[in-house]
Amino acid sequence: MGTFKIFSSSSFMIPSVSAIYLADLGEARGRQELYTRQSPQKLKVLKEHALIESAVSSNRIEGVTIERSRVATVVFGKSVLKDRDEEEVRGYKNALKLIHEKGAGLPVSEETIKHLHSMSRSGSGDAGLYKQSDSDIIQKYSDGRERIRFKTVSAAKTPEAMKELVSLWNDNLSRELVPDLIRLAAWNFDFLCIHPFRDGNGRVSWLLLLLQLYHLGYEVGRYISLERIIEETKDRYYETLEISSDGWHKDKHDPWPYINYILYTIKTACNEFEARVSGISSPRGSKSIMVDDAIKSFTGEFSISEIIDKCPGVSIDMVRKIFKEKQKSGELVCKGKGRDAKWYKKY
Repeated sequence: MGTFKIFSSSSFMIPSVSAIYLADLGEARGRQELYTRQSPQKLKVLKEHALIESAVSSNRIEGVTIERSRVATVVFGKSVLKDRDEEEVRGYKNALKLIHEKGAGLPVSEETIKHLHSMSRSGSGDAGLYKQSDSDIIQKYSDGRERIRFKTVSAAKTPEAMKELVSLWNDNLSRELVPDLIRLAAWNFDFLCIHPFRDGNGRVSWLLLLLQLYHLGYEVGRYISLERIIEETKDRYYETLEISSDGWHKDKHDPWPYINYILYTIKTACNEFEARVSGISSPRGSKSIMVDDAIKSFTGEFSISEIIDKCPGVSIDMVRKIFKEKQKSGELVCKGKGRDAKWYKKY
């Protein structure tokens, strides 16, 4: 796969902001057992909320919605469903339940991937089957215009590409060369670039993200909905996916915007989990922490736009607010005005 070829090159280096994410997430995993030993009742409530949020958000991102009054019935009930949308939401919930129950014991294999697609696309004629014809990723505009955002792997080459991708996840050499969470994010990205199914690729990619986190010892997805966090930052999700996919077919792409987005998503979930279990209404803004980390990664001058590039999901207004606070406290100094303004740390 293209991204793993980049990793195997002699010029492969992990960006500083990614390294910061890895360190923070390593610490979060170390604290995981402490938090999961706390109030069983609180954890039960978190699990139920996460299941609902994941089933609803995952489908809503891809345009599948159900009535709010029917959510609990569809997710937890056994009654007859009203339409295809409800079938897909319940199917996704069943796929989540399978992953939560089997965790790291469920292998990352083509059989598993097809089964998860079959469950999440419950009732679809091609559920569980790789695409039979080429299908590019199309962006549609409100005025009716369309454009090809990314040309995916052809239907003819998809089985071979998926076989190679699965082997890369299970390959011991790739584990030695690349940190686990970087490997996870890169694998998720290459899966989306292959786009193995006619429809529902996003939903399967999020299910696999959850499963692979279990494989790496992270259980945060059991208690906090990763899909809900992605839905809340979906503009950045699609933006980083498009930026990183440019040049993918020629192995000349930059995977780090998307990789950092995935690391940000996991870190946000970990922060939220710890805050909820410990009874804190909100962590010291996870987004503020991300901006702080980005600032720390620079040794010289930097611009607001450079900070925004390192902080998926953080608005420019929030970054400006943090910069003004740090300027007032004397932590940051500004040179110039407007878009050309440069900042540097005073100490």
